[in-house]
Amino acid sequence: MIDLFQTYWQSFLWTDGQQWSGVIVTLMLLIVSTIGGFTLSIPLALGRVSSSRSLSAVIWLYTYTFRTTPLYVQLLIIYSGLYSLAFIQDTPVLNSFFRDAYCCTLFAFVLNECAYMTEILVGSIRASSRGEVEAGRAFGLSATVLNLKVILPSALRRALPAYSNEVIFMLHGTTLAFTATVPDILKVARDVNAETYATFTTYGLASLLYLMISFCIIVSFNRAENRWLKYLKPRKAKQAIDHSVPLIKEGSLV
Repeated sequence: MIDLFQTYWQSFLWTDGQQWSGVIVTLMLLIVSTIGGFTLSIPLALGRVSSSRSLSAVIWLYTYTFRTTPLYVQLLIIYSGLYSLAFIQDTPVLNSFFRDAYCCTLFAFVLNECAYMTEILVGSIRASSRGEVEAGRAFGLSATVLNLKVILPSALRRALPAYSNEVIFMLHGTTLAFTATVPDILKVARDVNAETYATFTTYGLASLLYLMISFCIIVSFNRAENRWLKYLKPRKAKQAIDHSVPLIKEGSLV
């Protein structure tokens, strides 16, 4: 494995000499899809729990569709299926967008990640303390201010453990990028395996790279949880000692 890494380490880490590849491409896919999905999930989650039934139904249909169909199928539809439509080929902007492998891959990943993160945030919002909401209303906060200043911050903190799992799942999902010819870690491993036929060593090295990335994600989220969810941890009760009352030893006379 060491000899293989010494030969192909540049391809596995950042470039194959012609384009970005390997770890840096995987991290780019992960970061963009996670940040994009998270950003879009906030207004969608607020719309999902709003009093508008039509808006909530449309958002539910979107999240249901992307959460109940495989990411691989979604990627194939966006990368191969949509470009076959005449109006996309006839529109210069759409034609250019859907011909690019990176654009199609990121578009599919962002939509998929947004659907999952929206439902995670919806569940966290619905689990908000009723006392927090009533206290905000008692102070005369409007619905917008109440959502942005009270409900949403606490919901985001409670959703951290679920977010960490979703980010790791998204890391696993990036392995599908090779189907759109995006040179991520798995694509590099497949190319190296085709040259060397060292199947176990090649995919074992790819597994170690994914393992290290997952470890960094877990450590980062654990630190975030220790900082922002510290108030949820049980605290040890300290024994109160009244120094004004003298202590009486066992067996002594009063």
